[in-house]
Amino acid sequence: MATEKFYGTGRRKSSVARVYLSAGTGKITINKRDIDDFFGMETLKMIVRQPLELTNTGDRYDLTVFVHGGGYTGQAGAIRHGLSRALCKADADFRPALKSAGYLTRDPRMKERKKYGLKAARRAPQFSKR
Repeated sequence: MATEKFYGTGRRKSSVARVYLSAGTGKITINKRDIDDFFGMETLKMIVRQPLELTNTGDRYDLTVFVHGGGYTGQAGAIRHGLSRALCKADADFRPALKSAGYLTRDPRMKERKKYGLKAARRAPQFSKR
């Protein structure tokens, strides 16, 4: 008997997370490592688990996540976004709660590009009177 897998793609800043949700006991694997090994800070682990706590499905699903790009905070946000999308595919009744919590909304904030004539996106060269 093949277990059904649910998939969700999450993005935040320059991080992209591919989240696979399957029936299980609540094990979270990120890039073939346990969540405790991958994320050092407790706040990042909490961000990843937020959709599961909201829907009370922490011990019903196993998570397999592949994430790349960006930093740890962006990766945690991308995983949360992908997990929320996968949970919506697993059960459509979760959608209103996840939507009202803001977990299905893609955070549009990105790094601004550097412009010519400037040292950074908005940082101008130092002014000198003489």
